[in-house]
Amino acid sequence: MEYGSLNAFLKQEAGLLNKGPIAIIFVEDDVEIATSVRHHLQCGFKTVLVMMPDAFDLPKDVLPKVYRISFDCGPRNAVPEAINQIIAKSAQGIWLYYCFNAEYLFYPFCETRTVGEMLTFHTEERRDAMLSYVIDLYSGDLEKNPNAVSLDQACLDKSGYYAQSRTDVETGHPRERQLDFFGGLRWRYEEHIPKTSRKIDRIALFKAKPGLELNADHTFNDQEYNTYSCPWHHNLTAAICSFRTAKALKRNPGSTFDIHTFRCHNSTPFEWHSRQLLDLGLMEPGQWF
Repeated sequence: MEYGSLNAFLKQEAGLLNKGPIAIIFVEDDVEIATSVRHHLQCGFKTVLVMMPDAFDLPKDVLPKVYRISFDCGPRNAVPEAINQIIAKSAQGIWLYYCFNAEYLFYPFCETRTVGEMLTFHTEERRDAMLSYVIDLYSGDLEKNPNAVSLDQACLDKSGYYAQSRTDVETGHPRERQLDFFGGLRWRYEEHIPKTSRKIDRIALFKAKPGLELNADHTFNDQEYNTYSCPWHHNLTAAICSFRTAKALKRNPGSTFDIHTFRCHNSTPFEWHSRQLLDLGLMEPGQWF
């Protein structure tokens, strides 16, 4: 199904937001749109919304399985505002997820378990949101892939990730169970990345509820949603493996000529398997086995 605007979709298909989990994929350019959509369909999302410009195409085999909505990601805060519209129309307790094209969700044991199974367990642990780390992917050969995107030759950094305490601006004290995470290309090329865009943490999976709003920095107005675990033990986390930063660094005239390769001594081929991410400590299985 295709819709001319988000408002049109929300008016005509409000009932779709009563069953989850729901994936929302924002399309910024024409890179790896189909693979991104197919990947999230295979994860087991009940509904997939593809927010994309009219100028881009979806393959015929994909189009009947998703809801295509005309949308421009360009305007400032367009994405969080759209997500907040969807939250407001969703049934309370429905799990929502959002990402961009050329991004791929991985969670522990995703090769054999659906995202719904994982979120059922997470709900049983009384969690309403899940921390995700955005792990930068990049082509190992920029001469062959000048836009830095290659599924066959994808690499990631196997180390160099770190966290800092997150300060409450009102009290000046660290927030409980909240950290700012850094690493990957955003850390290695931070001189080309705006300070507000250097973090790699994103609360990408969350439950809808009245009054919930997403902020521009990928955090929510409910501080418990921004925590990495409950007070009692470690919880599940996920990883979003993303070419988004690599694409931007090679597309931006201010950085593209300074970067001849993204490879470094920490680079390793991405195996497209959750076991590699677990072994590298880039996501947490918690109590789920």
